[in-house]
Amino acid sequence: MEPPVSQEPVYQVPARFRFSENLHIVFWLIKDISWAMLWKPLGMVMTIPTLLLAVKITIQTRYIKSELFHNLAILCWISANCTWMTFEFFWPEYDFLRYYTAIPFSLGICFIAYYYVVLLPASGKQRAAHPRPS
Repeated sequence: MEPPVSQEPVYQVPARFRFSENLHIVFWLIKDISWAMLWKPLGMVMTIPTLLLAVKITIQTRYIKSELFHNLAILCWISANCTWMTFEFFWPEYDFLRYYTAIPFSLGICFIAYYYVVLLPASGKQRAAHPRPS
């Protein structure tokens, strides 16, 4: 059975991008389970491919504003997450250090807020001023 055909615009992710995104999820999960299980060496090693793949995905999708801003937020989230894990692994006696991760977490929220409050409404106004022919 064929899916229903829609007049709605379709956004497709190239297969090479999708592979990076899926691999990124695997790395992220390995990093986080290592954190939860207190496997310090594996957790620390997994920060590198997790962060690098997040940067790669952000660069690959930079021409699509919605993808760019969401991936920038994800990059901030992973950076905060890796920092928090590092603090817990190496300086558990200094619990206050985790509060510094609010900085990259907040930056990620700023990227999302800017997209939804500024860019998305502006793109809607631009489309309304210049409708596409049917």
